[in-house]
Amino acid sequence: MDDKFLLNQLTKSFFNLFTNTNGKKPDIESIDNICLNETIIIKKDKDNEEVYTLDSFITPRIKILTDGTLIEFEEYEVNEETKIVNNIAQRFSKYQKRGYLNGNYFEGSGTKFFQYVKTAKGWKINSVIWEDENI
Repeated sequence: MDDKFLLNQLTKSFFNLFTNTNGKKPDIESIDNICLNETIIIKKDKDNEEVYTLDSFITPRIKILTDGTLIEFEEYEVNEETKIVNNIAQRFSKYQKRGYLNGNYFEGSGTKFFQYVKTAKGWKINSVIWEDENI
């Protein structure tokens, strides 16, 4: 299959991990299928950075996506630019998100950068960094 197609699918799968709209159970357990175990995830916010391992990123998200704190949540890509060089790739992604946090509706958007590596088992995400836009 075409590498760009596979990266599109992989990125879409990452965004869909956290969706819990229309009673859908988030598929966070699938993160091991799309990310390397050593994946680093960073949230940038003005002068601060929150750096996560896969486990430290997933654990609090499982809780809020399943205990009613964050409901009807979805995040999705609206624009992207991907650069593939042999067995490595990088993607600039603009995204939007919406849902109800503690009963209050919100919408947002931001930027993510993904890095990927092509392994013996196919493409995997090895890092994600994102920054939400201030609304």
